[in-house]
Amino acid sequence: MNAITSPENAVVSREEWLEARRRLLQLEKEETRLRDRVRAERRALPWVRIDKDYVFRAADGEKRLADLFDGRSQLIVYHFMLGPDWDAGCTGCSFHSDHVDGTLAHLNHHDVTYVAVSRAPIEKIEAYRKRMGWKFPWVSSYGSDFNYDFHVSFTPDDLAKGTVHYNFTEIPREQAHDELPGLSAFYRNGKGEVFHTYSTYARGGEELIGTLMILDRAPFGRNEEAIMDFVKRHDEYEPAQASASSCCH
Repeated sequence: MNAITSPENAVVSREEWLEARRRLLQLEKEETRLRDRVRAERRALPWVRIDKDYVFRAADGEKRLADLFDGRSQLIVYHFMLGPDWDAGCTGCSFHSDHVDGTLAHLNHHDVTYVAVSRAPIEKIEAYRKRMGWKFPWVSSYGSDFNYDFHVSFTPDDLAKGTVHYNFTEIPREQAHDELPGLSAFYRNGKGEVFHTYSTYARGGEELIGTLMILDRAPFGRNEEAIMDFVKRHDEYEPAQASASSCCH
């Protein structure tokens, strides 16, 4: 269980609390309106046609990028950090992926397919998927330029240069790794043409992690010193113990 650092919030009357809460509500409404503006700008982004023939390996054989749509017109690719020589998937990517399976029926019904892509061979992906108990589609880009073209994987030569291109800028080698996280969106039209419509990196996909959104409303929030420093793979947590102050006895 993550150690809780208790803040020293003021204790006030109900009337004072309501006044403070209404002030916060105005900020929350501003945030909602800004989020709506950002979403509109995201939908209005220009697109880039994908002309390269990317080949992936799935558990049931070889697939092209257009095949990953699985008959739908929209595709979300999660760039899952699992390199060819890694023993396990990234902890943060695993945390994200714990939230995916329950959304698949809703996404598919809305003409959206979700697929995770990693550079690890498909055998390693399938072994880790079995360990984690996930059902979402997950393919290997091993031997493909896909991860490199979308700036989520880096060669030793890339890393030796001192900076790498990530999140639409150059970042220092110290902040980089051979694999980094991201999410990309694609559209496939009636003629079978595929377009890249959007990508986000670093903390850009944070809103997809429902646990964080719930924690943000809890009394102590995320209670972290570094980003997601409390997160472990879900089979690595110690058994949760009921709080001594629990109302359930």
